[in-house]
Amino acid sequence: MSQSLRQALVSGRLDRLAIAVSGLCVAHCFATAVVLGLLASAGGIFESPIFHEAGLVIAIALGAIALGHGAIVHGFMMPAAVGSLGLGVMTGALTMDHGLQESVYTLIGVGILALGHDLNHRASH
Repeated sequence: MSQSLRQALVSGRLDRLAIAVSGLCVAHCFATAVVLGLLASAGGIFESPIFHEAGLVIAIALGAIALGHGAIVHGFMMPAAVGSLGLGVMTGALTMDHGLQESVYTLIGVGILALGHDLNHRASH
């Protein structure tokens, strides 16, 4: 593991980054719903499945690295378990048709994942 990645993990920067990415996901979901409501034809770009799949891959990567490292360092599995639940809810949301239900489940998953990162950050410091 590189020194800069190790420093990011130890200082909690990776958890804070993951929480920020969760916030961006919430903003994206909300903005997409608003854009779709106002300009149905303009929302197609943000509704693309590849956009959501790439976001989930980033969330899984950040979660695996930050939450996994935290579990090893502080020995508490609860943050990783909570974060994994959030990732599972987000993954399940990808199987749904685009619409209100998918957005609600995605936002619930993002919130749970952010809670896992917050618990991890608190346990580490």
